[in-house]
Amino acid sequence: MFGQNLEVQLSSARTEDTTVVWKSFHDSITLIVLSSEAGTSELRLERLLQMVFGAMVLLVGLEELTNISNIERLKKELRASYGLIDSLLGDSELIGDLTQCVDCVVPPEGSLLQEALSGFAEAAGTNFASLVVSGRVVVATESWWRLGTPEAVLLPWLVGSLPPQAARDYPVYLPHGSPTVPHRLLTLTLLPGLELCLVCGPRPPLSQLDPQLLERWWQPMLDPLRACLPLGPRALPAGFPLHTDILGLLLLHLELKRCLFTVEPSGDKDPSPEQRRCVLRSFYTLVTAVHFPPEPGQQEDKAEDAAQQPQVPKACYLVSGTEEPGTGWRLVALQSGPRRLLLLLSAQSPVHGLRGLATRTLHALTPLL
Repeated sequence: MFGQNLEVQLSSARTEDTTVVWKSFHDSITLIVLSSEAGTSELRLERLLQMVFGAMVLLVGLEELTNISNIERLKKELRASYGLIDSLLGDSELIGDLTQCVDCVVPPEGSLLQEALSGFAEAAGTNFASLVVSGRVVVATESWWRLGTPEAVLLPWLVGSLPPQAARDYPVYLPHGSPTVPHRLLTLTLLPGLELCLVCGPRPPLSQLDPQLLERWWQPMLDPLRACLPLGPRALPAGFPLHTDILGLLLLHLELKRCLFTVEPSGDKDPSPEQRRCVLRSFYTLVTAVHFPPEPGQQEDKAEDAAQQPQVPKACYLVSGTEEPGTGWRLVALQSGPRRLLLLLSAQSPVHGLRGLATRTLHALTPLL
């Protein structure tokens, strides 16, 4: 506040063991986040604040947050967003909060599921429909994919964070597309952990989505649907050929704003899945903040500044644990067109082969995303 009075913008501060980041939204709400996690980056905390504000708009609406007439009523209404915000603050298996891309999985029979979903959405009278497993999108209609940030990330995240229910009719605002007029998020559980999600207006009523309509479109799809259930943590279909040294991967399509993220591509080797997620998240913030150019939709440098950067990195790698052979891990990132691949590899992987391995893996994954 002292800086603001002097027209100085101060966005973060550090103490010996804590990083503090704050951000004002619409000159109305200021959010402050403090983190004492080792190596926490300001990029990560800034994006967390954007997602938290998005979650507040999603469930309360922008009008309530910008024209505050009764602070006590607003506090009560914001309780509806606590569960979603808690899941953003916790150790999630997802990464969309950081990458601002939608967490996806690749189903074995995607075209069949896509056809059934499009047919069902048309029969239900909405353009916005998706199948979600463990907070990740399996397939979605074209209109659903065109949802803006942050709702494209937050809607599946919200569904994944709610306790299981056979059906829901949930009022939501779309922070980018419709921040002041509420829509309805309808969810129907097809199998435990696999939900059908629709975004619509006043129609159709939930009662119209009767069992006969569901059976007509989804009963013939039972086997393809069951095949989606194990995809949650793995993201890729069983049997997809990945090098045995790969302990985790993150593939981003920066134009489509979608990503594949898994730390369980192979058997149970050290480090633990939690550690792998933590390492890949840290590596993502490093390469995004330091090595690679700004992502589409982010603050771009002016043309004259860009002209002074003759070389844009295409790849980078990081090696840990080199003091003791066979310990630690390797990390490599590769940028190719709109795709960015980050790999976490075991210590056995030779450093001189990292780029070749990443290139081959990206080539194999390209048809999927």
